Amino acid sequence: MTGNRIKTGTLQQARQRAVRIAAAVFIFPAMFFLIVFIAYPIVDSFITSTMQWNGMNRNRNFIGLANWVQLIKDANFWTAFRNNLGIMFMSLLFQVPFAMALATFLDITEKKGVVFKIVWFLPYLISSVAIGLLFKYALDANYGIFASLSKALGGGAVDLLGRPRVALYTVIGVICWQYIPFYMILYLAAYGNIPVELYEAASIDGATRNQFFWRVSLPLLKPTIISGVTISIIGSLKYFDLIFVMTGGGPGVSTELMATLMYKTSFVRFNMGYGSTVACGMFLLITLVALVTVAVLNKKAEE
Repeated sequence: MTGNRIKTGTLQQARQRAVRIAAAVFIFPAMFFLIVFIAYPIVDSFITSTMQWNGMNRNRNFIGLANWVQLIKDANFWTAFRNNLGIMFMSLLFQVPFAMALATFLDITEKKGVVFKIVWFLPYLISSVAIGLLFKYALDANYGIFASLSKALGGGAVDLLGRPRVALYTVIGVICWQYIPFYMILYLAAYGNIPVELYEAASIDGATRNQFFWRVSLPLLKPTIISGVTISIIGSLKYFDLIFVMTGGGPGVSTELMATLMYKTSFVRFNMGYGSTVACGMFLLITLVALVTVAVLNKKAEE
């Protein structure tokens, strides 16, 4: 009996060791890429933020927290952060409700709405750079769509991207047009996870479509809605490509974002030290907002 127990224990230990080795083999590639492409750049950015460096020479002068002091006093950075927050709030205000409405419509129509599903999803398939160029010319002050209609009706030029008061809202409209289809598909997939039995039971009980949506569908969709809101918030705070193509952060700093400011500082003005500081500040603010958002949404979901 003792010999059998020893053999059994040895076999279990060998099996556990084999499982640990197999797990390490499968985890290693993912950990390698996480360390090389995420962890190391973040650490290196924080180190570079303490340097005075143009990004070209090998010589990097250590200046301590001077770049961070400058960042705290930089009005352009905080203006860019406010613009990011503006995009975040406006995106949540329009993207989530519109996407939910479209997903609900497609769920009701089922196979009859396949054409709408394809057409509505097309904007998300186009690259942000292509969309930026498309709307940059479509909204041109002299030859764009609105300008041409205005001139045809006897009016003047319509400059939606060149006026500081409306430029950011114009870009937000384009962003919503591009990303609403993504959230539409996200919520439509969540609709597919609702058991058919619930539809049948609600129908037997005489529930209307509106009652079923508010009392059954919406509570079940809450986890997906929370995920969509989190994705929208994080994406809005790190947005770059479309705005950079359409306005370049102008006119003035009316559409400047943290990412566009970081790019200009690092690769246009060749101030890599301060550009890394902007990137690190952006990283800290996004992390803070994301953590607070997740905590608040999870607390509400538990309630």
